[in-house]
Amino acid sequence: MPMSIFSRKKDTAVFNPEKLQIRVSTVLGPGIHWIGDLHGTGGVRIEGTMQGELVIKGLVVIGETGKVICPEMKAETVVVAGTVQGNITCQKLEIRSTGRVWGDVVAVSFSSEDGAFLRGQMRMEERIEIQLADDQTPAEFELPVAQPEFVEPAFPDPVLSEPAPTMPELKSKPATSGIQVSETRTSEKPKLKSPWEK
Repeated sequence: MPMSIFSRKKDTAVFNPEKLQIRVSTVLGPGIHWIGDLHGTGGVRIEGTMQGELVIKGLVVIGETGKVICPEMKAETVVVAGTVQGNITCQKLEIRSTGRVWGDVVAVSFSSEDGAFLRGQMRMEERIEIQLADDQTPAEFELPVAQPEFVEPAFPDPVLSEPAPTMPELKSKPATSGIQVSETRTSEKPKLKSPWEK
């Protein structure tokens, strides 16, 4: 039996796709175009396009049809089979043969298949912890209250042909010795002219 230095093979697969399917709980399908930030815990699979910050305490899978444009992607595990434009910070990064990454990467573990593409700087760390903003849970987020919009009336207010009468100015007299004097007002209703009258 010839002895070879490089003949040792691993018996177990490094990547098991069945385990990833169990951990993915949210899917942005191929027809979805998400603009905005995505924060939370759990697993996310992106097959559509997403633009915004992505912070997930869990798994992020960018499928072959997925495209993510983000200033910063933070997750525990990131698997890229599609396209990512932005910096990635994670514990474990896997770039598949169809995966394309433009951005800097900070990771504890890194693996790639033949054909994978990475343009940016790679920095390996001993430990990375993903922190959500103040560790908020979905129940702690306050939703904005919808404000009713002002709607123009279908029929404008009637136009007065005569000027409205003005109220006479009241002159206040200084109070003397604790007695207050008030003037009485007369209430006259203005006469409105009907638009049908001639």
